[in-house]
Amino acid sequence: MILEATMRHSTLRQLEVFEAIARLGSFTRAAEELHLTQPTVSMQIKKLTDAVGLPLCEQVGKKMYLTDAGRALQGFTHELLDHFERFEMTLADLKGLKQGRLKIAVVTTAKYFAPRLLGPFWQQYPGIEVSLKVANREHVLERLAANEDDLYILGRPPEDLDIVAEAFLENPLVVLAPARHPLVGEQKITLERVAQEPFLVREQGSGTRAALERIFADRGLRLNVRMELGSNEAIKQAIVGGLGLSVLSRHTLTLDAPMGQFAILDVEGFPIVRHWFVVYPAGKRLSVVTSTFLDYLKEAPRYAAELPCHWG
Repeated sequence: MILEATMRHSTLRQLEVFEAIARLGSFTRAAEELHLTQPTVSMQIKKLTDAVGLPLCEQVGKKMYLTDAGRALQGFTHELLDHFERFEMTLADLKGLKQGRLKIAVVTTAKYFAPRLLGPFWQQYPGIEVSLKVANREHVLERLAANEDDLYILGRPPEDLDIVAEAFLENPLVVLAPARHPLVGEQKITLERVAQEPFLVREQGSGTRAALERIFADRGLRLNVRMELGSNEAIKQAIVGGLGLSVLSRHTLTLDAPMGQFAILDVEGFPIVRHWFVVYPAGKRLSVVTSTFLDYLKEAPRYAAELPCHWG
């Protein structure tokens, strides 16, 4: 019995190692993530390969690729480990505990409020290990399509994926200008007037950019794009530098922004009130921890209330 239990534990460990290698595409990165030595990782994969009886991966140049057997095992392993993790969480819940892991992927703008959501949640459930992945929209959608995380936070749910999307927090978009811009202090500025100004925008695919382009197009106006930048931080610095106006989520104006160097313009049609959505694949069996977090999000507006800021 002891030998049988040991073999079962060893097999599970081998599958965990294989899952990390398949996901990360590297023995070295898998070893780092699992806090193992590379020889240990190689040994575990050799044992698993011997048990399967077919090669699971092959090295071509500097890249590692899964074989047909490896790809088949990857799907099985992901499902098995997911079931096992949910089982552990269910046991903890039956014991009156909230333990387990919660993996969340969010678009870059959500990083300004997501930690404030996760802080009180972790204080309520300190036994839960939370992983927060921040990426651009394209990468988050790739992770969603591959079902790599438990939940995803987006400003605009995708229309081409079978998902469940629940709005949980307002996401007001505002027009930002340098504090000394001539339009600062004017009331009810027309969109036609604003359209004469150069704009700083995010990359194509950004939800904020899509909303901005839509409101201009609806009025038959052309957006005068001076510069395309890859992050909200770069846009804020460019605004301070006097390079143009921009439209950003009000959530980006947090403690790290240069106080007194921005102004929110009073432009007709703004703020554009959008929403943040929590998203997951339709049909996904949610773990106890995931369901607990979804219930917690009903209090999101209270936890993500914006901090006091002073803008010129």
